Amino acid sequence: MKKHLKFITLVFAMVSVLSLLTACGGKPGNEEAGNTLTFGTNAEFPPFTFVSGGEGVVGGYDGIDLCIVKRICEDNDLTPVVENLEFDSLLLALENKQVDVLIGGMTITEEKKEKVNFSIPYYTATQVMIVPENSEIVSAADMADKRISVVQGYTREVCVQELGYQYSAFKNGSDAILELLNGKCDVVVIDSATAEKYIEDNTGLKIVEDTGTFEKEEYGIAVPKDDEDLLEMINASLQK
Repeated sequence: MKKHLKFITLVFAMVSVLSLLTACGGKPGNEEAGNTLTFGTNAEFPPFTFVSGGEGVVGGYDGIDLCIVKRICEDNDLTPVVENLEFDSLLLALENKQVDVLIGGMTITEEKKEKVNFSIPYYTATQVMIVPENSEIVSAADMADKRISVVQGYTREVCVQELGYQYSAFKNGSDAILELLNGKCDVVVIDSATAEKYIEDNTGLKIVEDTGTFEKEEYGIAVPKDDEDLLEMINASLQK
């Protein structure tokens, strides 16, 4: 009987400890989440997000956006967790509460604002074309009869669609650039900062700009519509 009572007492003690651990920490608006904040990203967008060859800024990931992630968490005594997902599945992951926040060169658009709230902008970019050094493409109009590659779900895919051109869409920028290097396409349309990184890492390529065709766009961090506290917290860190 004494052994039985000791066992029951031990079980209740373990349950109590687990309850206390669960109650500790928590981000604004979600006290049961613990002291972590989960960021959804697509780590194929250098220099903003990419898989690090070493330890990385956060886990095995590196880049400008990961430095922002680290700062947000440091400011709020939270531990960052990164989920590397396909870009076109990020909004669904946020909607399904698989992640708390989205970051990764995400352009602020009116269409996306219907589903999420965006932070204040933290970067202004434009679309450019990456072509071989001997290419005759000097403007967006020259792409009309060319083999075009884009990243699926990114703004540049929409840009090419609006121009009425045919194109091939890839899951990430690296695959699109590889297609260009292998001579299987003539041009890759992509964000300016990312283009500069790919040019730096690969010989025989150049950037072509067409500011008359491609407008500037702003990147923001996306949070659920109903989490105003989280949005305020992120904006406070971005303002710093």
